[in-house]
Amino acid sequence: MNGKVIEICKAIREAGGRAMLVGGCVRDSLCGFESKDFDIEVFGHESASLRRVLEGISRVDTVGEHFAVYKLAFTDSTLESRFEIDVSIPRRESKSGRGHRGFVIEGDPSMTIENAARRRDFTINAILLDPLTNQMEDPFHGAEDLQNRILRVVSAGTFVDDSMRVLRAVQLAARFELRIEDQTTQLCRTIDLSDLPRERIWGEFEKLLTLAAKPSIGIDVAYRLGVLEKLFPELHALALSKKEFAETKAAMDQAADLSTSLSKPKRIAVMLATLFAKMSSLDVVSSLLERFGVQTLDGYDVRGAVVSLVRERLSPDGLYKAEAADGEIRRLSRRVEIDLLFRMAKAWLLASNTPTAAADWLIERAQSLNVSHEPPAPILKGRNLVELGITPGPQIGELLRKVYEFQLDGLVTTEQEGLAIAVRLLQKIPVDTK
Repeated sequence: MNGKVIEICKAIREAGGRAMLVGGCVRDSLCGFESKDFDIEVFGHESASLRRVLEGISRVDTVGEHFAVYKLAFTDSTLESRFEIDVSIPRRESKSGRGHRGFVIEGDPSMTIENAARRRDFTINAILLDPLTNQMEDPFHGAEDLQNRILRVVSAGTFVDDSMRVLRAVQLAARFELRIEDQTTQLCRTIDLSDLPRERIWGEFEKLLTLAAKPSIGIDVAYRLGVLEKLFPELHALALSKKEFAETKAAMDQAADLSTSLSKPKRIAVMLATLFAKMSSLDVVSSLLERFGVQTLDGYDVRGAVVSLVRERLSPDGLYKAEAADGEIRRLSRRVEIDLLFRMAKAWLLASNTPTAAADWLIERAQSLNVSHEPPAPILKGRNLVELGITPGPQIGELLRKVYEFQLDGLVTTEQEGLAIAVRLLQKIPVDTK
């Protein structure tokens, strides 16, 4: 158990309260996963006095006007990563308006564990654990549902108040490979999703694409719960074609396996490009990315990468069949990151039980040419041409572009060769391309 969690829970117990871990961290622990973030619910302690206890341990940030969720951030020196601990008193929510934000929330330190857990979305998220005694409180049998791989709502009466819970069902079903209980399925299908902002929609889909070993489960659930029909009709139309939908889901699972070593932004790019590969046009792909709100992540142009991957998705097969020359491979590297294209192409080949020779051939060629991740850097620079006495201006840019084309074909390998070709071009002397 996390040392800071134990320290906080002991301090709360010494101050007369009882601290219980709740939600995702308990669920993840039961599944054998380590959590980076922890939620602690404190019973028998007023908010103000609870804050004083926490301030004796760490800097505290407060979230909420009429109730208090105290956030504490720490750095794990051994893992060189940050983790957060949220501490709050039990609270009740009452619907006050439309949408997932239309709630009045009140804290109540005297609330029973069962009533506190009742506001949770699914039974697997309504399990509480006392980290000091290892005693578990599970009033809605979430541990049993988790063991049986069932996703079930806690309370049908309050579940429908928050539309975000439908998307949470999608990503939880995928991440933990759960079957959604029939009444929960029917309940989710009745909920309007039009109030959800795109950043919240993307937040749940991002978890699906990056944390699930079998994202196909979530895509299938999104179809069966009506999420695709309500939010992404283009994907819903794809699902109506059973063969294409089955292949897309299979390719998603293959892509998830093939992209585990990638950075998060590049993994997302491969997963989205795999999902969108059967779309009718790049305009449709751009529209979907707009509705997801996908742009850049950690400085990486995810949107641009997705568009280029979908645009070039047939290139591996075409280049392989044509026995393309080195220059064509280098030119492809200017249009798309070949390493990512290889992963997406191989995922689709595996999904359709097709030999992967084309994808394997492409990545081997790209690696041998050192262009699997980026195109070759231009050997000839503008300063080289200025040193020849050429006045800076459009002529230099045009010369550099032409010399670079020779470089892509392997005819320029040194600065001297580039300068020689530039001089011939200036003098309008034909360049031998053999």
